[in-house]
Amino acid sequence: MLELSLVESMAQVGRDRWAELEGPERYPFLSYEFLSALEETGCLGADRGWIPRHIVIRHGAEIWAVAPAYIKLHSFGEFVFDQAWAEFSERRMGLRYYPKLVVCAPFTPATGPRLLFLRGLDQKDRSRVFEVFKEGVPHLTAEAGLSSAHVLFVDVVGAEELTGSSWTERLGVQLQFQSGDYGDFDGFLASFSSKKRAQIRRERRAVESAGITISIDTGPRIRPMDADLAYRLYLSTVDKFVWGRRYLTPAFFERVMRTMPSQIHFVLARDLQGDVLGGAFNLLGEDALYGRYWGSFREVPFLHFNVCLYQGIEECLRRGLTRFEPGAGGAHKQGRGFLPTLTRSMHHIQDPGLELAIRDFCNREAEALREEVLGGSSSSIGG
Repeated sequence: MLELSLVESMAQVGRDRWAELEGPERYPFLSYEFLSALEETGCLGADRGWIPRHIVIRHGAEIWAVAPAYIKLHSFGEFVFDQAWAEFSERRMGLRYYPKLVVCAPFTPATGPRLLFLRGLDQKDRSRVFEVFKEGVPHLTAEAGLSSAHVLFVDVVGAEELTGSSWTERLGVQLQFQSGDYGDFDGFLASFSSKKRAQIRRERRAVESAGITISIDTGPRIRPMDADLAYRLYLSTVDKFVWGRRYLTPAFFERVMRTMPSQIHFVLARDLQGDVLGGAFNLLGEDALYGRYWGSFREVPFLHFNVCLYQGIEECLRRGLTRFEPGAGGAHKQGRGFLPTLTRSMHHIQDPGLELAIRDFCNREAEALREEVLGGSSSSIGG
């Protein structure tokens, strides 16, 4: 028999048990170091609207799978926008929408696994785990008095396993770089029209001619002082926008840059005097680069494109990575090598009437995305 339960912190699973799970080496946002840093440095908690309630599936005393999960008191920091669902639920149907349960990597719109399995577990047992998850999470959600459960930015395997029953799929679109057979950056440029090639070269030359140098630090090149710099760059962006939230703390950056330096990809642009103009805090997975936080201390034409986009593309090509996910949004990525790519999330809604309305919305939204954005294509991450 498999048993599903909730725990209140990463520490209740334990670093040693987490190390027995397969997946974090490929997808760094579910590493013990990353998730425990969020919990233990003040980024999460009831006052932030993110309450850890991780899902653990056991076979006897042995942990077979874990899914990081959070009780949410709002919809900020998720990037799968359901505020309209909440408004419809509360104003039109008189149903409380919050709190809800969210299975995800907090503040991270990057596709990856959501269930981490015990290493060596065969496909038959993995399917058993998915069945327990698919049927058990709705029961836990009801027992806890939550309106719904949401599995965000799940990979194709996870989405297919959860399809059917009481779960509804929602599609989204991100602009991502897929490596292909370019070889190097010149090969990448050769795939463009002459006009587009000239534009990208002009944007790169503009930064070079200004005497700006761009460096990438990772692994042993990460310095203790970089944590404060990464935090200040992060603030320079989140403080610009009315929707910005200071979820991450200085202690978080210090912690992850110290405990997982080989997965940190820190891009910095400096002027002729060596002063930092801007930078990007990225993470490296086994087969992908993930762009997360960009910031600048001075406005410089085309600096953002060079630091956040072109350096990431070059790094993917150098390392032989399959893709570069630079994050949500950004029409500026179009025409610079980033293509529309489907993302997936799965949703269980407790109330039957609200579930029916949301399922209908998701079906119509998916049809519109495929027809209008992807031209009828069903291309997706890993599919």
